[in-house]
Amino acid sequence: MKLRKFTDKQQKQLKKSAMEYMLVHWASNVDLAKGAKVFAAGEGCYIYDVSGDKYLDTFSSLITTTLGHNRPEMKRAVMEQMDQLAFFPNYHDGFTVPIIKLAEKLAEIMPGKLEVSFFLNSGSEANETALKMARQYHWENGWPHRYKVVARKNSYHGTTLGTTACTGFPALNKCLQPMLPGCVFAPPASCNACELGLKPANCGLGCLKAMEKVMQWEHPETISAVIMDPLPGSNSGYPPPPAGYLQGVRKLCDKYGILLIFDEVQTGFGKTGKWFACQNWNVTPDIMTVSKAITSGYLPLGVTVTTKKIANTFRKPGSEFSSGSTYGGHPLSCAVALANIEIMQKEKLVERAASTGKYLKAELEKLYKYKIVGDIRGMGTLWAIELTANRKTGAKLGPKLNVGTFIRDWCWKNGMILRNNGNTLVIAPALVITRAEIDTMLGKLYQAIPLAMKHFGL
Repeated sequence: MKLRKFTDKQQKQLKKSAMEYMLVHWASNVDLAKGAKVFAAGEGCYIYDVSGDKYLDTFSSLITTTLGHNRPEMKRAVMEQMDQLAFFPNYHDGFTVPIIKLAEKLAEIMPGKLEVSFFLNSGSEANETALKMARQYHWENGWPHRYKVVARKNSYHGTTLGTTACTGFPALNKCLQPMLPGCVFAPPASCNACELGLKPANCGLGCLKAMEKVMQWEHPETISAVIMDPLPGSNSGYPPPPAGYLQGVRKLCDKYGILLIFDEVQTGFGKTGKWFACQNWNVTPDIMTVSKAITSGYLPLGVTVTTKKIANTFRKPGSEFSSGSTYGGHPLSCAVALANIEIMQKEKLVERAASTGKYLKAELEKLYKYKIVGDIRGMGTLWAIELTANRKTGAKLGPKLNVGTFIRDWCWKNGMILRNNGNTLVIAPALVITRAEIDTMLGKLYQAIPLAMKHFGL
């Protein structure tokens, strides 16, 4: 990689134009007031800004670049496909070679009977499509009254109006009210902060029982689907579900004729030490959504994958699935996804993530020596460090104590990109991260946390 050099004048103009001519995704005006961060290059697990400064990216570019940056195989896949056919839509009765090859590959690696793919551009679109698929499936089978969706509090599912309605973070949709009707919420399965005030040792899966009560209250015959992330994502801090919970949700859906949708946009493609997070609990949904790491972030792609039983509902004339987009399943994106999967299999990156997870668990738990570290949870390459005022009671740090932000900013100034959600630190490095790079990341955390404690007098 040849690092392009930008003059001081060019750097200032780029930052000025970024602030003047753009609205950034999920903006933080507080952070933007400190100045725009403009990135220009990447190599492996590192990324470079326009000043030439180098940063270890511990959040893999929003949980996407699992292979790291600047892989020659990925670039070659794009160029080889460009030489053949840059674009033709997957529309009406038309297909391209890479989209067919990718569908075959997904049918091979997907769990259970998930074999039929519908291709899109993003995770939000994949989840939106899953909701539509569930509703039309019931409509085609003579149950048009099944339109409701059960989602969970503290789970994120996307930015379309439909997926925002099913996102269990009120702060993300308060300005969009009233939301689309039909989405109802069950409690999260977060043992670290149980909404029901129960303890895992004797709770009897109260969160699962509460979900069934929601279904019964709403009348199960009106519910089309349950949408959930088997391992909630970075916004939730990766709380693993209690034993038996996912199996119980599967049984509830079967009991009431409700389709189960697993949102694996964040967790799919190796990050948990399995190809898909749900495989850690041997539970398969009726529909699964994937995106992000399917291409390692090199090009946009989302997929909604279902069973032949559900797909066959849309095979007869007059019952075709009523959805589509111009660029869904773009040939270049599909070619990159195929290259990505090939590399993952060749380099055994799923198994490597499982090994990385064991090492991270052991090393991160050493942070418990700092009294503000209240909970450490996760699996594979997905981990969260929750900072609290009292570990035993789980009491929160004062709302004005931006400890997590202080740690994030210190890491940035010292060459590392760290994600924080308030006072929860979130890490999700690339699958290819080396042991030396992991140790660098851990070393900065070991420095930053005690510095924050000193700064805030904790």
